[in-house]
Amino acid sequence: MLLIKKFKFDAAHNLVSYKGKCERLHGHTYELVIVLEGEPDEEGIIMDFVELKDIVKKEIIDVLDHSYINDIISQPTAENIAIWVWNKLEGKLRSKNFSLYEVQIWETSDSGVIYRGG
Repeated sequence: MLLIKKFKFDAAHNLVSYKGKCERLHGHTYELVIVLEGEPDEEGIIMDFVELKDIVKKEIIDVLDHSYINDIISQPTAENIAIWVWNKLEGKLRSKNFSLYEVQIWETSDSGVIYRGG
């Protein structure tokens, strides 16, 4: 079973190793989707949504929201942001009944990436 929680944050970046308009400073309202894979526990849940929200807010949203992402990730493509998010959360979103399954980063409503570790 998959558990899904969506988040939004606003941030600016520029792609320094890219030739095109995205090499200039610009911003996005990103959508972050966290997907856990697991089985419901004795309470009937995979993970409490409030607990998941608190972890993601502390580890990701509070760091990236209203930031210049280049100060955190040197080439902040959607791909590299997804990897960074995975690395920050993978150890914190694991228990006997669930684990982190997927991170999605959407720069716009129709352009995003999916990362499943690796």
